[in-house]
Amino acid sequence: MGPSGSGKSTLLNLIAGIDKPDRGEIRIGGVDITALSESQLADWRATHVGFVFQFYNLIPVLTAFENVELPLLLTRLTGKQRKQHVETALSMMGLSERMHHYPSELSGGEQQRVAIARAVVTDPTILVADEPTGDLDRISADDILKLLGRLNRELGKTIILVTHDPHAAQSARIIRHLDKGVLDTAEVP
Repeated sequence: MGPSGSGKSTLLNLIAGIDKPDRGEIRIGGVDITALSESQLADWRATHVGFVFQFYNLIPVLTAFENVELPLLLTRLTGKQRKQHVETALSMMGLSERMHHYPSELSGGEQQRVAIARAVVTDPTILVADEPTGDLDRISADDILKLLGRLNRELGKTIILVTHDPHAAQSARIIRHLDKGVLDTAEVP
């Protein structure tokens, strides 16, 4: 948690292996991701990290199904296997009936659930969520927070969520504050 400009998104990008630190190392699950080659890092990300963004980052000319299928196109899954994975992910998000709709035909909350389905379709161990409720009304935001909590509790996903919204932060098990690039490691009650 932290104010705008505090370094929250940068921290997420470092954890996800998108950005490289100027010095030091980043260990996740015992792996020093800073020591990986670009190819190894891409493979590590594809296996371990799912991304959830504030503004969904859906491709407008693709249906919900096609948007969720995108990360699977980089795998060795067959078309039938990809279809099964996508349908399962969209079903988990309560979007089975909306899978053939385009983003412009979906509400903001539905678009964010499509984005979360895309993030979990590869079964990553970590979900990094950058202000995932920042562009939603309170009811849709609450639905997304409940969904993320369920993914953590029921599927064991590690979720790293950054926000400046105290309401969103209340859904977390552990809260850390980041200000001006300094992470306070003391847990907030």
